[in-house]
Amino acid sequence: MKTAVVGGGIGGLVSALYLSNEGHHVTVFEKEADVGGRLAFIERDGFRIDKGPTIVLLPDMIRSILREAGMNPDVIEMQRLDPLYPLHFPDGTTFTKWSDTEKQLEEIRSVFPGEESSFLSYMEDMNERFEKGKQAFMDRDFRRPGSFFTKSNVRTLVKLKAYQSVKNQAKQYFSAPHLREAFSFQTLYIGGSPHDTPAIYSLVPFSEHCHGIWYVKGGYARLAQEIVKELLTRGGTIRTESEVTRIETEGGKGTGLTVNGTYEAFDTFVINGDYPVARRLTGGKGRRQSRSFTPSSGCLLLYLGINGKVDTPYVHQFFMGEDLDGHMSDVFVNKRLHVDPSFYVFSPSLIDNSAAPEGKSALYVLVPVPAGDTVTEEEYAEYAEMILDRMEERLDGKLRQKILWKDIRTPHEASQEGLFQGGSFGIAPSLFQSGVFRPQLQPFGLDNVYAVGASIHPGGGVPIVMQGAKLLAEAIREKEGRREPEPAEAFIR
Repeated sequence: MKTAVVGGGIGGLVSALYLSNEGHHVTVFEKEADVGGRLAFIERDGFRIDKGPTIVLLPDMIRSILREAGMNPDVIEMQRLDPLYPLHFPDGTTFTKWSDTEKQLEEIRSVFPGEESSFLSYMEDMNERFEKGKQAFMDRDFRRPGSFFTKSNVRTLVKLKAYQSVKNQAKQYFSAPHLREAFSFQTLYIGGSPHDTPAIYSLVPFSEHCHGIWYVKGGYARLAQEIVKELLTRGGTIRTESEVTRIETEGGKGTGLTVNGTYEAFDTFVINGDYPVARRLTGGKGRRQSRSFTPSSGCLLLYLGINGKVDTPYVHQFFMGEDLDGHMSDVFVNKRLHVDPSFYVFSPSLIDNSAAPEGKSALYVLVPVPAGDTVTEEEYAEYAEMILDRMEERLDGKLRQKILWKDIRTPHEASQEGLFQGGSFGIAPSLFQSGVFRPQLQPFGLDNVYAVGASIHPGGGVPIVMQGAKLLAEAIREKEGRREPEPAEAFIR
């Protein structure tokens, strides 16, 4: 079986990993010079900083999927971080989040006295809902809509209070506004506003406490690099600088593709890319392919090479603005830059010597901004300078004089790379773009053409996209009438 994987992001790579483990002859086509998609590095003057995702969640899911796909998960070394991170508020409050329950209770008792029982209730309720939510929504695909609207799933939806937003659900537990933000802002990890993201995604802040936040030694992008090594060892083919511009079809099936102007025939096709952009490969025809979508938030990203150390002990930290609600409104509704944004700072060199040369430090800064083209490059450049001013005020008073170099990435570059309207996380995780309402594994209406990635069910975030690749492999296995292979008989070394 000759299988083409169009796009070398994590969804395409894990799909290739599964399918190569099951006898497919897999070729991965990537239009850029390197594979990995958002899992890539910014490398400059001996610095190496993750370009995209930095917060590693659900490590057991990542390891389990690698193992199921026949790869030894031990090649990826992970380190657990506790405390998770602090949130610094403009009024001088700092609230540190912990995975350790007793330490988290102690922190709440110190900063938000009287909220301890609310936290315990939150964790108890979410613990019960996590497995039910995972089984009902993440572990299944909904190509047949009826499989979503079963009595069991509807009961689970009600149990999860999916009709609420993540922010409103946090209000059911916590009375302190800062604490509500601390347990709802994580929807930004997948590009959604806490006010518009359904409560099923409350499982993200819960997961931080239950399963922890981890760091991949060498950087998160090493995950993609190790998968590529495994694929090449198996005889798979990785073709970079190879842009696929068309999937040729006949009789409701894909027959081949056009890559760099040349036609090549394949039996099965996996398209890894933001679906609203990728659907042009098949002509974008048909009722399902004419649907409009709302993009996730964009990101203004700053990568900084620092001479010396930065005045912080934290790998991850968040600096909150005065008005997170107003910030979210500007990002998702008004489509403009907010005057007092919240932002995230990642300091990998605190725990990883490979991130920066000796005596130097690496910094990564992320600011949620609107997707689309309503903000100019000049405005982003000015905004980046304002963020550096805020960092000098709130992080390190001598930051600017320590900067050796900086790179800036905006939604404009993201759009040029193929991300839908420059949104960093696929389509937004809103109610009617989640579950059965999100594009499924075969959104093109073609028998042998599949899709995977952040815009496809079950959604964004590295482990969730990997889960989507697992569902895709199961669907192809079912179609071919094969049984699931035993990992011990596969490629595990």
